[in-house]
Amino acid sequence: MTMGNEWWRSAVIYQIYPRSFADGQGDDGVGDLIGIAERLPALVDLGVDAIWLSPFFTSPQKDGGYDVADYCDVDPLFGTIADFEAMERRAHELGLKVIVDLVPNHTSDQHIWFVEALAAEEGSPERDRYLFREGKGEHGELPPNNWESVFGGPAWTRLTRADGTPGQWYLHIFDTSQPDLNWENPWVRDQFRDILRFWLDRGVDGFRVDVAHGLIKESGLPDYTAPESGGSMGGGAVGLEPEILAHADYDPPTPPYWAQDRVHEIYRDWHTVLEEYEGDRVLCAEAWVEPLAKLARWVRPDEMHQAFNFSYLETPWSGPTMRRVIDASLEAFTGVGAPSTWVLSNHDVVRHASRLALTAPNPQGHGIGPKSPGQPVRALGLTRARAATALMLALPGSAYIYQGEELGLPEVIDLPDSARQDPTWFRTNHERYGRDGCRVPIPWEADSPSYGFSTVGASWLPQPADWGPYARDAQSGVPGSTLELYRTALAVRAEHDLGLGELEWLPGYPETVVAFRNGDIVVIANTGGAEPTLPEGVVVLASEPFIGRTVPNDTAVWLRV
Repeated sequence: MTMGNEWWRSAVIYQIYPRSFADGQGDDGVGDLIGIAERLPALVDLGVDAIWLSPFFTSPQKDGGYDVADYCDVDPLFGTIADFEAMERRAHELGLKVIVDLVPNHTSDQHIWFVEALAAEEGSPERDRYLFREGKGEHGELPPNNWESVFGGPAWTRLTRADGTPGQWYLHIFDTSQPDLNWENPWVRDQFRDILRFWLDRGVDGFRVDVAHGLIKESGLPDYTAPESGGSMGGGAVGLEPEILAHADYDPPTPPYWAQDRVHEIYRDWHTVLEEYEGDRVLCAEAWVEPLAKLARWVRPDEMHQAFNFSYLETPWSGPTMRRVIDASLEAFTGVGAPSTWVLSNHDVVRHASRLALTAPNPQGHGIGPKSPGQPVRALGLTRARAATALMLALPGSAYIYQGEELGLPEVIDLPDSARQDPTWFRTNHERYGRDGCRVPIPWEADSPSYGFSTVGASWLPQPADWGPYARDAQSGVPGSTLELYRTALAVRAEHDLGLGELEWLPGYPETVVAFRNGDIVVIANTGGAEPTLPEGVVVLASEPFIGRTVPNDTAVWLRV
């Protein structure tokens, strides 16, 4: 299928988690829009094409802003609409596209829609905005079904009527404070068309869509018991052996609350809204869906434009499995005329500088803490992370970078229990650490208070005492630093147009080696084992220093041929 050259097909997109990027107001140790605007030149210097901002909307912050109380305003924690518009203007002046995070599966329980639903009669139009149901049992004392929350515990909460008697139950696939919307209701669909236009009118270049596979539930809301999986966003894939995940034909059971066929009509509708606006606006799906051939349905020509490739993210550092997933990705996405996306870290997963060196399984969403089994080997993790990134940035398609990975940041493991804020920590009675460890504010200046994150030296999650060497100013211009590795890779990627290139596997290498050509760049990545000999060519990038023409373990090399 012929593909175009829209910017999003080959873009490198940098994810900003606003709470943890830069505190420009210097007042509370929480990042904000002013801080983002001030630090944008550093991202231009890095070489990215676009920024994606995790939610900055009005929110009680029960789930880091993914519990939205007003989709068309900025939470005072992050600034004002004027601050957003100033940040966006600055980004566009610098040549950066701006993508905002939209959360359509659920709202905050403090959203006016839900407040009105609680105040309204059972069976009213206001209640129909959400998924209210009568309970089972003689007196409705049992939940409507057996669904479990992604964050642990039941997915239903029962209300108490004004007269003190027990009332209906409402569904929340995530936290109790995040009631699921009823996307069968045309009123809900109308509201979100307006929300899309509100931000498109302000010039945003697109939307990352949270839980894009979750909006439609199976009719009748039947009971469902998930396989032993560890609480994946995708409902069944995570927790299996990585070798199984890497097979293109792995097709887990589809839960009744994920990946229902009728969800696609919503994105076909949204696609038409984006087409009302000039320029190449983009919709990117956060859809934890297996196999890749099924995920590709989200990016058919009249639906979304990109979908996060979580199969790739979850692939271990193993030559055979990486080749299988790369092949399956390119086949699935190219088959519907979409680019593959490549991603290794984000705000929901253990940072890959730690994840790639875990010594025991760690299911998605569990996080790691001081008592977790299989603690990562830090030096090995960074070495593998640098090699994995070098491999990823040479692949054709679009790549995502999560703030701080360009500094080689590891997961923060030793957060004090009192500092943790992830709902997973609380809903599992402290059994799972959750995602706080990848959300710690990033270091900018080694010798400044809070490493330059905030002028007042505050940080909403405590930063490790040994993060000085990871700070941006400690790495800038330093040969061999992780920051310079990223800069070089992004510059060569852009110069050689690798994002719009074509992958050709190179034969004759051991199975532990991932070897391919993209245009005039050859990549040799050694995941461990026999050390391959480099072909003829000029080395333009190496994830680790080496001598001679053999590639050491856990190292990736680019050559111009």
